[in-house]
Amino acid sequence: LLLLLLLLLMLLVREMINLLDLTVEYRPCPGARMGQFSDELERKTGRRTVPFLIDPNTGVEMFESSNQIEYLLKTYGPAADGNNSFDRKALWPITFEGFCITTATFAAILRDFPSSKRQANARPDNEQMRPLELWGYECSPFVRPVREKLCSLCLPHVLVSCSRGSVNRDAMWSKNGRFQVPYLVDPNTGIDMYEGPEIVEYLDAVYTTVAAE
Repeated sequence: LLLLLLLLLMLLVREMINLLDLTVEYRPCPGARMGQFSDELERKTGRRTVPFLIDPNTGVEMFESSNQIEYLLKTYGPAADGNNSFDRKALWPITFEGFCITTATFAAILRDFPSSKRQANARPDNEQMRPLELWGYECSPFVRPVREKLCSLCLPHVLVSCSRGSVNRDAMWSKNGRFQVPYLVDPNTGIDMYEGPEIVEYLDAVYTTVAAE
C-alpha cells in the first residue's frame, strides 16, 4: 500500500510539472528504497521518502506532494490577479487527491506497478551516467514506457515537457525539422532517436549487463 501511494503521489507532481511546461531532471528511486539515488536522499535528509523536490532556481527543497504542487503553481504558474490568471477549479483532477489516487490506483494495479523496482540487470554505474534527455509529455502512451524504463534502470534523465501549446514543440521543430515524441538524446553515447519501442530496446542494450534471470 505504501509503495502504491508513493507512485501515485509522484504522478500528481509530474502532472503539475507537465502542465506548467517545466523542464526537470529526475533521479529515480524505485520503490523509494532502491538505487543509489535513494541512498543519496537518505544521507541528505535522513529519509527515503519520495517525491522530494529541489528547485535550484530558488533554493527550495521539500517533501510532500501537495506542498510541492502548491509551490510549483505559485512559483511557476500564472499570476492569480493578472491577465493570464486561471480558473483554479480547472485543476481539480490534479489538486483533488482523492480523485487522482482512485483513478491512478486502478491503472497502477492493472499495469503491475511499473518502475517500482530496480531492474535486476541494470548496470551498477547507471546512477553515475550523465542525465539523458527525454522529450515528451505525461499523458502520452508512447512516452510512458520510455520514462518507466529510464526509472527502472535508475538512469538520471531530464524530461523536456512538450504538451500541446508548449514552446518546446517549436524548439524541437527548430532543432530537428519535425515534432515527434518520444525523442531521446543520450549524451553518454552521442545517440539521439525517436520511436518508443526502439528507445526501450536501446536502453536495455546499453544500460544493462547480462539478461535478467
